[in-house]
Amino acid sequence: MLDNKNIIVGVTGGIAIYKTLDLISKLKKENANIEVIVTKAATEFITPLTFQTMSQNKVHFDMFGLVNEMEIEHISLAKKADVILVAPATANTLGKIANGIADNLLTTVIMATNKKVVFAPAMNTQMYKNPIVQNNIIKLKELGYEFINPGEGRLACGDEGTGKMAEPIQIIEYLKNLFTEKDLIGKKIIVTAGPTQEAIDPVRYITNRSSGKMGYAIAKEASRRGADVILIAGPTDLEVPDGVKFERIITTQEMLEKINLYFDDADVLVKAAAPSDYKPTHFSDKKIKKETGIDKLEIDFEKNPDIAAYFGARKKNNQLIVGFAAETDDLYENATKKIQSKNLDFIVANDVTMEGAGFEVDTNIVSIIYKDGTIENLPIMEKSELAKIIIDKIKNILE
Repeated sequence: MLDNKNIIVGVTGGIAIYKTLDLISKLKKENANIEVIVTKAATEFITPLTFQTMSQNKVHFDMFGLVNEMEIEHISLAKKADVILVAPATANTLGKIANGIADNLLTTVIMATNKKVVFAPAMNTQMYKNPIVQNNIIKLKELGYEFINPGEGRLACGDEGTGKMAEPIQIIEYLKNLFTEKDLIGKKIIVTAGPTQEAIDPVRYITNRSSGKMGYAIAKEASRRGADVILIAGPTDLEVPDGVKFERIITTQEMLEKINLYFDDADVLVKAAAPSDYKPTHFSDKKIKKETGIDKLEIDFEKNPDIAAYFGARKKNNQLIVGFAAETDDLYENATKKIQSKNLDFIVANDVTMEGAGFEVDTNIVSIIYKDGTIENLPIMEKSELAKIIIDKIKNILE
């Protein structure tokens, strides 16, 4: 999504500037073309040569520079940019832009561009909360400038609070969202992810090895493309994607009930979770103890509701349900049965015994099987890339 995008990175004089070097490195790995504009204050922290090395491009800082005899530098930069990112954005620079002051190359380029400008503020907490700074931010937002909000934590000055520049990975995700076609605006998509847990006693439960990574990747991609996304997930340690409505559940029954709250108004249900098929018949309200002379513990289990089948039976003609099947044998046969018995539109099936296709990894190897019997076998790929393919399939069917 950032391939060959011309990103102007404006660097102002703040201690968060060290993060900008990491950001530029990561942007280069995304195949973006980076040109850096530094303010005089920024050069007090890091030399222009360092940014030139990281960006592999000339660094710009001369207010009166010429690209050639016929082209003025600030106009040239303003025209060539696909987006201008100011990171870190200090209170001083925000104040200048908000009040129309163009007294250095960066502020002049921003004034001269008609492209998207994004600020990633970084400053002391009290400075960030200052009414003057907040009014400048409000004014800039009203004028169409965009902001990646600072984080909270311990600041360079030793204070605790809001003011840390957003992490490079967050900034990159934001930029990717800017360049993603919003082809799912107006669509409501429910995505389930992760495992469920069924309690045996207060300290034990049964679950499975699902990490939730596939479901989270699908939720992120759908949201990035403009959909209204509800992510319903079991216990995981994953970060909830920006812009996604999140519901945490523990048991299979809780997952069913949460889906039920949103299903009637949904266009799509993507059931990427791995809910427990069974639960203990009886819950012991006290920890089950080891007893001398007893070598076996027997626990009776009963079936949980089949979530996919339940909503498949309720599906309206304008709704789409996508299932997942994690199998160890007879992949196509078992997955095809699920399509028919659960009224799915297509199913994403994988053999979890294959290297690179199991649980807790960032890759997958799947076959997409449609209800008409068509099978599409895909090679190993990152789950984030697979999420794009799945969302493309959903979009095509919805059309």
